[in-house]
Parts: sequence; structure tokens; C-alpha cells
Amino acid sequence: MPFLPMTPEDVHARGWDDVDFVYVSGDAYVDHPSFGAAIISRVLEDAGYRVAMLCQPDWHSCDDFKRFGRPRLGFMVSSGNIDSMVAHYTAAKKHRSEDAYTAGGKTGKRPDRAVIVYCNRIREAYGNIPVVIGGLEASLRRFAHYDYWDDRIRRSILFDSQADLLIYGMGEAAVVQIADALRDGVPVKDIRFVRGTCYVCDVRETPLEGAECPSFENVTNSKKEYAVSCRIQQDEQDHIRGKRIKQRHGNRMLVQNPPMPPLTTEELDHVYALPYMRTYHPSYEAFGGVPGIEEVRFSITHNRGCFGACNFCSIALHQGRFITTRSKQSILDEAKLLTELPDFKGYINDIGGPTANFRRTSCDKQLKSGLCKGKKCLAPKACPALIADHTAYLDLLRSVRSLPKVKKVFIRSGIRYDYMLKDKDDSFFKELVKYHVSGQLKVAPEHCSAAVLDKMGKPHIEAYIEFSKKYFQLSDSANKEQYLVPYLMSSHPGSTLDDAVELALFLKKRHIRPEQVQDFYPTPGTISTCMFYTGLDPYTMQPVYVAKSPEEKAMQRALLQYDRPQNRELVEKALRRCGRYDLIGTGPHCLVRPSRPQAPKRPYAPQKKNAKGAKRYGKK
Repeated sequence: MPFLPMTPEDVHARGWDDVDFVYVSGDAYVDHPSFGAAIISRVLEDAGYRVAMLCQPDWHSCDDFKRFGRPRLGFMVSSGNIDSMVAHYTAAKKHRSEDAYTAGGKTGKRPDRAVIVYCNRIREAYGNIPVVIGGLEASLRRFAHYDYWDDRIRRSILFDSQADLLIYGMGEAAVVQIADALRDGVPVKDIRFVRGTCYVCDVRETPLEGAECPSFENVTNSKKEYAVSCRIQQDEQDHIRGKRIKQRHGNRMLVQNPPMPPLTTEELDHVYALPYMRTYHPSYEAFGGVPGIEEVRFSITHNRGCFGACNFCSIALHQGRFITTRSKQSILDEAKLLTELPDFKGYINDIGGPTANFRRTSCDKQLKSGLCKGKKCLAPKACPALIADHTAYLDLLRSVRSLPKVKKVFIRSGIRYDYMLKDKDDSFFKELVKYHVSGQLKVAPEHCSAAVLDKMGKPHIEAYIEFSKKYFQLSDSANKEQYLVPYLMSSHPGSTLDDAVELALFLKKRHIRPEQVQDFYPTPGTISTCMFYTGLDPYTMQPVYVAKSPEEKAMQRALLQYDRPQNRELVEKALRRCGRYDLIGTGPHCLVRPSRPQAPKRPYAPQKKNAKGAKRYGKK
């Protein structure tokens, strides 16, 4: 099958007089199953609908939104694979120099708050036409939410966009139900029965059952109320036990229907077998193509969901914690398809997903009862009910790497090493090291302070230490010189300057020199963003220390790369502020050399911790 139409000429070439839906995306058109726009548009096509792609339209007027004329059933709108504000700005709120989802990596091809801007232009062009929004930007902004870039609470995106419906999470089933209802003549204002969707109604039409969040007005005026709201939203994100959620905005009510059940294995197999072109539209060739395809072109997604549910990650509120997987045969079919592509060199870059080594639910109880409310499967310690089993994943990897034309199969998605350590069978660990690491394995300990890791929802550092020892032992046994590349995060809520110093000492002791570190980025819809804004842990309502000044955030980040000359002044300043004069000097234990004569030493007095009695690595 060819690409879906991008121009009126493409529409006419298919023999169509009009289209059923126009899909508006903030990304360039890449017809690959790693791109949400490709999946949803192909799912609609598979359901019998005529879909045209309006990718990165000129939003300065409504003219471009009239490119295909008035669609018969309506518009579908997404900002693209990521939130448009995240696409445009760094954690320091500086403009990014590249956009991986635009031809040639060029920036400025989509507006800030793309979903809102696109929808308003559609209303300007066509007035009262059905408009459905989805994708990550819409999904994570479906309730009243803290917006880092405005530094204030914004209303649900449904209000500012003037859209009729919002699909949250993975939208294949919901989008077809909505399309079928519109096709059958159901007015869009009456489509309030689809799970996995949100709508707005008059408060007098509010459904009786369900959980109610504090109102927009209340969460705007009270950080405690915002924390309560965040917890309710997280707790009900379960397709088995999750309730309908309501949140009042003035005299109107935002209603979130319960989550849509995840696709079954058979349904996932069908979605990934649709006729994707598996590359970007040829019109982008002159600009050098779309950079975002490079990492995923020869990668395969085998699962969805993540029961790891780190507090700073949006997956729990978007895809959910329940694990669903494609069948082994579906993966093999896709792998064989990749081997037939003209530029395939024998290397499959990834067989993964949100977390690569999750190929079953974390326990059997959740199959009937859903995932536990307010608890994590792996942090701070693994749940006693956890079933750690890599048998199916290992069998899958063995089968793919035995295919003709396949030289290597790498794993580049995130791996939960704490889950690996709970598996009594070392077979996966051994074969991971022997066959599936391309010289270095990236893992995410994030920090070493137990108090900070608790706020992140991550395992304590002892798990990373145990994993790293075993990793290098197995690498040596396999006669391979391989490395671990740890992802680290500075300034996460709960992290004081003393914690950053502790992390620097941990890195020095273990001879780790990270090439990249990530300053915490408060993206919409996460528990960590709630803590950043409110200074409260929504699950305990206890205060959380938050580094917000640019100076302290810069110092925390610099400490993670204390050995870099350009960071010396910031590191010294941080150490002096913490009273750690013992770490400024020329001794083997010091982090930096002094730039000026040292002040008299005074006893080291660490800042007060947030969590009482929190265990800290390296302290007695």
C-alpha cells in the first residue's frame, strides 16, 4: 500500500471525492509503527475509513487546514510523538537546536502547544465540526495540570483546544469506536460512552458514579488539593478497577471515562501487521529525511505498559502499568520483513518497548484484580508476589537472532536490572551479555541516595552495585570488553545539594564519568512533577525538598561531572556551600582543586533529610 494522501492530488489519485478524516500531526509524516500518527491512521484505514495526513501545517492562518476540504466525519489532532513544549525547549527552558521529528531536524515547524493551536485553526476554518484530540500531549494534559513553561496550573486541554473528545492512552480501540459512531450519525456531543476518552459537559449532566478530583479552581488555589488530584488520577489509571474521574472547571465538568482495556495479543499482532511503509514520506528526501526514524527503523516493539512506573515517567499515566505483548510469531514476521529491506545490514537495533525485559505481568493477581493501588511492583523493594521470569523473552531473542541475514540483535530499550536480579535463572543475563550488548549497556540507576531514589520510585543503589558486579563478571567470562553507561538525574524532587555531593563521591569511588546527565524535567502528568510544583509527596502528603533556583540546579548538575574543567567553579561553590571543604584540594579524595585559599575547615553538617531515618549509601 502507498503512503496515505498528503495532498489533494494524492486524494484524487486514489479516486476519492473526499476524505472521512483529516489527521493533523505536529510531526513530519513517518509511516512507521513507532510513530503514533502512523498507527492511528493505518488503524482507521484498516477499519474502512479514508484518511488524509495534514502534517506540520502552517498554523499562522486557517488556510492550510482547508487543504482537503471539509472532511466528511471530522478531524483527528495530535502534536506528534512527544509534547510540543518538550520538543521545543530544554529543561532550562532554552530553545532546542534540533527537532528529530521534522525533516532535516529543522526547528520551528510546529507551534508551541500544538494541539491547542491546531484545533483553534480548525474551528476558525470549519466551525462546529467534530474534532478529536489524542497523543502524548493531549493524554497527559487531560486534567487541570501544572505547566512548567508557564509556571502555573492550566485547565484541561479539552477546554483550551475546544475539541469535542480526547483519547488518552493507546487509542486504537477508542478511535475506531468514535469513527463508527460518527459514521452511524451519532452527534459528537453524544459520544460519551467510549472508554479511554474524556469529554466536557454541563455540571448538571455529570454522571453520578466515579471519583471526583478537586476542581480546577481548588487545585489552582491550593497545592495540597493539587497533590490530592494527582494521586486520584494515578490511582484510577487501571483498566480493571479504575473508576470514572470527574473534575469541575467552573460550571462545566471534565469527565474521564474508565481506561480502555489494552489490546489483546491478537489485536496487537494485527496492528503491527498493517501495511506501513516503514520510512518517512519521500517528499522529505530533499531535506535529508526525518532524523527520528534512524533509531527505530530496524527496531521492533514487543510489549506495551510498564509496571516499573518510575515517578518521573509519563508511561504509567499514558500506557498504564499492565503489560501486554505481541506473539512470538508476530515478532518473527516483522524481523523477517526487516531483513528484506534494501538498507538492512544484518543488525536489529532493539526488541523492546517501555521496558525491554517485561514480557509478562508482574504477578498473576492483577489479571483479575488489576494492579495494586498506591504501591509499586519493584520499588523500593520488589513485591513478594513478583514473578521474575525471562523465559519467553529469551526464547524470542534466540529465535530472532537465528534468522537468516540477522547478524546481531541488540537491546537498547531500558532494562530493569532489579527485575533481572530477581530471576533465579541466569540464562537471560548470560545471553544478554554474550549476544545483545553493542559494547555498552545503558541502565538507569539515576542516583545513589536512598531518600532521593524513594522519591523517584526507583530501587536503592545496592541493586545497581550488585548488577554491575555480575555484569562485569559475565562479560569477563564471555571474553568481552563491555561497559555500563548509567543514566543519572540531577535536581529531582527530594535531592538536596548534599545528595548531589554524595552522588559525585559515589561516581568518583566507582570511577564513573558520565558523558551525559539529565536535569529533572517537570513534564505534565507525572508524580515527580506534582512534587516539583507542590513540594509535597502526593502519597504521603509530607514535604519534599525541591531545588528550583537556576544556580542550585546548575550546581547539582555540575557535581555529576565534577571532573570537567568547565564545571570546576560551580563544583567548588557547591562544596563550599555544603561545608565540604575536605573535598576541595589536591588529595586523592578531593573532587576539585581550590581556586583560592581555603577557609578554615568546619565540621561537616549535612542538610536535614526529607525522609526520617532514610538510609544513605556510604554513610554509617
